[in-house]
Amino acid sequence: MASSKSSFLQNLQRALQLDLFGDLFAVDRATAPASSPSAPSSPRAPRHHPSPTPDNEASAKLRQILLGDVVLEYTLRRSKRRSIGFLIGDDGLRITAPRWVTIADIEQAIIEKQEWILKHLRAKREQQNQKQAAQLRFEDGASIALLGDAFTMRFELGRSKISVDHNSQELVIQLPVEAKDPLHENMCRTRLKAWLQQQAKLIFSQRMPELAQELGVDYKHMQLSSAGTRWGSCTSNGVIRLNWRLIHLDPDLIDYVIAHELAHRIEMNHSPAFWATVGRIYPQYDTARKRLKEAAVTGLPQL
Repeated sequence: MASSKSSFLQNLQRALQLDLFGDLFAVDRATAPASSPSAPSSPRAPRHHPSPTPDNEASAKLRQILLGDVVLEYTLRRSKRRSIGFLIGDDGLRITAPRWVTIADIEQAIIEKQEWILKHLRAKREQQNQKQAAQLRFEDGASIALLGDAFTMRFELGRSKISVDHNSQELVIQLPVEAKDPLHENMCRTRLKAWLQQQAKLIFSQRMPELAQELGVDYKHMQLSSAGTRWGSCTSNGVIRLNWRLIHLDPDLIDYVIAHELAHRIEMNHSPAFWATVGRIYPQYDTARKRLKEAAVTGLPQL
């Protein structure tokens, strides 16, 4: 892997100091199993008949409930659905309930599911904190990971160009605007993302044919992916997609993801036979899987 990293840096030095224009790249939401309130049976009428309201954001109401010593806020929306739905999103707990269900019934359902609700709210808060911590700062001295190594970003005034100084471990970003200019951050974000995607394509294009030959398989072509939760994928007709954010990780992990997707050219599943196929060219796949999970949890730089 040292040779891959060295080759990468050399390529950056001589061939990849170029102009870059244009822009190419969630947290998923937890949904609880729906609670199904018992619809009132005839001849008993529903205990509560709220007046019909539009099923949109404007009809949502913010409410609170005390769970032990925790004050839980939630947004309640009424709809035509037949059960009470729970959703943990970026804004917290959202509940959607049938129009005929009383507040007492809804709060009883919250109490019954409070363990699930509080667990996922904590997980969502932690996820948001990690995402915020991973937000890239576009200023001199900020750090960015490249092929598993930390590089310090340095900004210069000039024509749009990005280059790597591997002696000082610096990523030198030239832009035609000064750092104090309001356009600086957006311009930097656009240029840097496009540059990183080009580097990813370069590395993937180098390693894909080498590992495919080693495994004895072919593929139709490779595409970059901007998926939020998947590192790679392989279609039945041989199109392999690799997440460009892998460029932040160690070359060993890039090789693992490529080996994983190439193995699907033989086994389109995750059976023992599939993992044996991966092991033919990447024996330490178990360790790599754990490291990838840790990378996802820790959070990659957010652009």
